[in-house]
Amino acid sequence: MKKNIYLLFIALLVTTSCQRSEVLKTHGISYLEKREKLIVINKSNKNDTVKIFGQPATKGMTDNNLWIYVERTQTRGKLLKLGRNYLKKNNVLVLKFDKYGVLREKEFYDKEKMNKIKFAKNVTENEIRKENFIYSFLSSIRQKMETKRK
Repeated sequence: MKKNIYLLFIALLVTTSCQRSEVLKTHGISYLEKREKLIVINKSNKNDTVKIFGQPATKGMTDNNLWIYVERTQTRGKLLKLGRNYLKKNNVLVLKFDKYGVLREKEFYDKEKMNKIKFAKNVTENEIRKENFIYSFLSSIRQKMETKRK
């Protein structure tokens, strides 16, 4: 009986984890790396860029001559990764134009150029506010009552 359950479980696992095509979730502009090669510094302008890429995903906050295009692709992991999503492509293209609309700089960042930032796992205790919820709630009501008196 136990052998049948184990065999059924293994058969179920094999049949559900096999798929013929890879499931991709894409965000942004497709084939950004290939399209990036179509624009040339000091020759291409904003109109050429819009024809090739379309409107940018983001423009600079203070500078309208800074355009950013993004391509991000996620896919499901294999059986060993327990089906979690992982990042397959993460491409960013940064374009800088001059005041006449001519391309002056282009920078292409891919997944390998991403910075890995390590965060500290220590937790800082807040010594000022160690009261519980009831104390903070009552003190806020007291503060509101005192401001209405004035």
